[in-house]
Amino acid sequence: MERAIFAGGCFWCMVQPFDEHPGVFSIVSGYTGGHTKNPTYEQVLTHTTGHTEAVEIIYDPEVMSYEDLLAIYWQQTDPTDAFGQFQDRGDNYRPVIFYLNEEQRKLAQESREKLARSGRFDQPIVTTIEPAQTFYPAEDYHQDYYRKHPENFARNHARRAAFMKEHWEEQA
Repeated sequence: MERAIFAGGCFWCMVQPFDEHPGVFSIVSGYTGGHTKNPTYEQVLTHTTGHTEAVEIIYDPEVMSYEDLLAIYWQQTDPTDAFGQFQDRGDNYRPVIFYLNEEQRKLAQESREKLARSGRFDQPIVTTIEPAQTFYPAEDYHQDYYRKHPENFARNHARRAAFMKEHWEEQA
């Protein structure tokens, strides 16, 4: 098994897209990239811990490649918005690919460059690629949120879903 860590706005919305694929063993919502040990959701919301909401994915590279995970990731975010994602604003919601080794860094860089050259977006791709730091799992009530609270998840996911449809489904 291998690990991947992605940030793309509210972690509630980043679980389902990966959860639906074979080869993905687990997805944990959490926080990374900050300077406070064991941050809580309330602390991260204050924008004082430096953390970003993210998901940690444990996957079988024999079934799901890192490149495949990157392809899923790009289709879940607005890679042209560095200041949050959709209705979620602030540095704790910024889009980031956190790499765990040189191979992940290289693949992430190549995929970002390919997306930039594709012409799919008329603004620059601003998603950052950064070395992974300690990943802290979020509180239990955040885990598998889309399954536990489908109505609230659907409301929170609506703007993201519309963006995905506009930028990915119609151009596929």
